[in-house]
Amino acid sequence: QVQLVESGGGLVQPGGSLRLSCAASGTIFSIAVMGWYRQAPGKQRELVASITWTGGSTYYADSVKGRFAITNAKNTVYLQMNSLKPEDTAVYYCNGDVNNGVLFQKYWGQGTQVTVSS
Repeated sequence: QVQLVESGGGLVQPGGSLRLSCAASGTIFSIAVMGWYRQAPGKQRELVASITWTGGSTYYADSVKGRFAITNAKNTVYLQMNSLKPEDTAVYYCNGDVNNGVLFQKYWGQGTQVTVSS
């Protein structure tokens, strides 16, 4: 089994920074891509950023370009969030396409709350 465990959420003032981490563990043969989604109350879950494990190609939603940075190391993906705005408030979920030795499957973390408020 593969597990994704997130950490790093919390309460921060507008303009502040947070760093989210997501560690993949278990039977992992390879990782194709990992990313961060977020879901605010009453809204659909949206892709915020993603990174491919081979090549390190990144994607960012327009709303976070220039403020967020996604990086990876070993089986962990990070999301550095700077210049946070109240509209960034949401539950952030880690997602990964992971080869568990049989096939590639999508896995989700449990989510971590990010609240931007003064």
